[in-house]
Amino acid sequence: MRFDAAGLIPVVVQHARSGEVLMLGYMNEEALQQTLVSGMVTFWSRSRQTLWRKGETSGNVLRLVEIRQDCDGDALLAFVEPAGPTCHTGRVSCFHRTLDGDLVETRMPNSVILTDLANIVAQRASAPKEGSYTTKMLTGGVDRIGKKIGEEAAEVIIAAKNGAPAEIAWEVADLVYHLVVLLQNQGMTLEDVWTELRRRYGG
Repeated sequence: MRFDAAGLIPVVVQHARSGEVLMLGYMNEEALQQTLVSGMVTFWSRSRQTLWRKGETSGNVLRLVEIRQDCDGDALLAFVEPAGPTCHTGRVSCFHRTLDGDLVETRMPNSVILTDLANIVAQRASAPKEGSYTTKMLTGGVDRIGKKIGEEAAEVIIAAKNGAPAEIAWEVADLVYHLVVLLQNQGMTLEDVWTELRRRYGG
């Protein structure tokens, strides 16, 4: 790897499951070694001129999943599992403004919503909430969830036969939600599906 004249290398931090870019930081060799040994992302603070473990005061640490270097060896990409918002403003990602400085509410990539949905379902599984539809589905088990999947799949077909794009999007969203609930019921994750798709189609 090629550190710059100040002994630093830029590190792009990306959510390991959703693919969302969370922040940009810098590491020196010591910060990199601490990250690899501890499993918690540690940076070099250029303003304070000291090492700092992300989340050491807020608790919003970044657990390292994998780290890669780019083709030139002068930048790193850290895949992480964040324990809360990454930005000091309380937002999930530090990249939430346009070039004009306006706040952007839409997070990227759009598929991040799948990870958010899976997290919500997992939270309902670990902490059931009275009156929650998700809790009701999970409590009903595979029979109730499977019945709903069958109903939603049929509604997708009907919407397609009606040639109604908005209706199709609505029904597919319902189907995807119930499939995520089924994965939770079976002790599986979206990553299990991604792995199978990757096995089939490569990349």
